[in-house]
Amino acid sequence: MNAGMVIVGAGECGARAALALREQGYSGAVTLIGEEPHLPYERPPLSKAAITDTAHPLPKWIATDQQFGDAGIAVLQSRRVTGIERMSRTVSFTDGDTFGYDKLLLATGATPRRLALKGSDTSGLVYLRTFDDALQLRARCGAGTRVIIVGGGFIGLELAASARLRGAAVTVIESQPRLLLRGVPAEIAAAVAARHRAGGVEILTGAGIASIRRNGVATVKLADGRELSGDLVIAGIGATPRTDLAAAAGLAIDNGVAVDATLRTSDENIFAAGDCCSFPLPLYGGRRVRLESWRNAQEQGTLAARNLLGASAPISAVPWFWSDQFELGLQMTGLAEGATTHIRRDLGNDAFVLFHLAPDGRLLAASGIGPGTTVARDIKIAEMLIGRRAAPDPGRLAQPDFKLKQLLAA
Repeated sequence: MNAGMVIVGAGECGARAALALREQGYSGAVTLIGEEPHLPYERPPLSKAAITDTAHPLPKWIATDQQFGDAGIAVLQSRRVTGIERMSRTVSFTDGDTFGYDKLLLATGATPRRLALKGSDTSGLVYLRTFDDALQLRARCGAGTRVIIVGGGFIGLELAASARLRGAAVTVIESQPRLLLRGVPAEIAAAVAARHRAGGVEILTGAGIASIRRNGVATVKLADGRELSGDLVIAGIGATPRTDLAAAAGLAIDNGVAVDATLRTSDENIFAAGDCCSFPLPLYGGRRVRLESWRNAQEQGTLAARNLLGASAPISAVPWFWSDQFELGLQMTGLAEGATTHIRRDLGNDAFVLFHLAPDGRLLAASGIGPGTTVARDIKIAEMLIGRRAAPDPGRLAQPDFKLKQLLAA
């Protein structure tokens, strides 16, 4: 009977966990199970380089077949796990085969939220999750194509920028009163909107969709009666954690697979990490959160490997996220909920950083935007200050010529 460490989900988190098990000296069997035919690859390029590169794109591999082989990691591709039997410690596949485990890691990620419109034809909507999805979008976003994107969040806007760079005419429909309402402060959202409009993207905010119909092309009817025609309609309205396996196995679910601070589920032999799980953050009073980010997947994959081996190490990382919007780089760290003071630091060239402080002066979060990596250094220092629970002088934070690194020594 197979045993050892079994990881369900061969994305960023699962692959990093498999490699980290070997890096930490584990010599038993490691099996990584993925539904896609590809080896594990990076997902951030899917909305960017995979669509815009002039040369035909290839996935950005996390590790090659030889590297997995040299590490003694068995990668099962195009295999879908359909059930977990906790008593016997086995997982089952669509073909009825079973596979045993000593410890199990669920790194099943998230899936695009589907747009449901009663009485509408949504069969032709396109979603982005996999490399094959990106290739489909690339093929259909050529010059002269009319692209309608439903959703003004990060993924929708990244795709809007990429489609424009491919020469498509792009309209973004957002039901909320502004872009990125749940993602970034209004000042940063305004900068993003301005850049998209300057790049030729039509942005419709506060616009609900009444229906979608098809007759050769797609016709999107808005709640106010306006109609838009497009060759391609992309839905980017967020993602939902993949919890079906965990729920069917009787594991606790709370906005994802519920784990403790060590990524352990309600079963002592099963852990979960990455986009699929929610976890308590000690830095924020144990508030339970779920993060969909590249770095969180990396960090939790490595932490999960340690704890699968018995370390019982708690989550300590400060949340961090980035997005590219045309040539602008947007970065955020921490969680701004509960902040009552917001300090702006201008860096020149239309770049700025916002620092978000709690009532007691503690730095809770920072967010910034500017060309390229303009804001990266300030965001990195802010991340370190947040991790130290620092309460920096607001006056210093606002001074463009003050070296924020000095605050680390205070």
